[in-house]
Amino acid sequence: MSTLLSPEELEAALRAIGAERYHIHHPFHKILHSGKASLGQIQAWALNRYCYQAHIPVKDAYVLARLPTPAERRAWRTRIIDHDGEDDKGGGVERWLKLAENVGLNRDDVIAMKGILPATKFAVEAYVNFVREKTVLEAVASSLTEMFSPNIISERMSGMLANYSFINQDTLAYFTPRLTQAKRDVEFALAYVKREAKTREQQELVLDALRFKCDVLWVQLDALYLAYVEPRMVSPGAFIPEDARDHVGAGKETARRG
Repeated sequence: MSTLLSPEELEAALRAIGAERYHIHHPFHKILHSGKASLGQIQAWALNRYCYQAHIPVKDAYVLARLPTPAERRAWRTRIIDHDGEDDKGGGVERWLKLAENVGLNRDDVIAMKGILPATKFAVEAYVNFVREKTVLEAVASSLTEMFSPNIISERMSGMLANYSFINQDTLAYFTPRLTQAKRDVEFALAYVKREAKTREQQELVLDALRFKCDVLWVQLDALYLAYVEPRMVSPGAFIPEDARDHVGAGKETARRG
């Protein structure tokens, strides 16, 4: 474990973590993408995922403040603009709100994160705290789940458009820009960790940071699965779908708005 990995070996090790741990493999996503999710399950996913989406620019602001050079800060600043928007132009957070509204959720309730699962809140807070408290190298490395996001975005868009009559391109508008934004962000972050991880110990911190981030994404789906799929143990005060027992997708039924 003391031998320094080459940049190519470090990248290969990072990609191997994604192949094993990325949440594209989670059973909840299999249900979501295959058309077997109920409207209520999709609503629960959209609501809880909003908590994560809304905190992305927050964690990125912590990274931005700690990057040492103007060039690095300029590169990272685009991430905040992507999600918060610029001036009156909505960014990714606004597009996620549109997704939530399009599946029948109340916009104000989503913004207030009314009914999110405790595990969602704890996982998102853990991620923000990780980025704030760990080294900037680890913080940047934790963003590298974006290496694997194009596959899950493509699977999600094709599967949901094909299987749910209440899902359209406008509903999924959040994801289209992410295909190019994530590629750009990965180029910076991957180059950064390959350059700045100068010892084997630092390389191991980079790998552990990516494992941690994969865990953050995975545990959010664990919570959704346990609450809304099986065994349906919804936490006190959490969102309860109106159609908890009625599944849609197989027959492409028209969804009733909540």
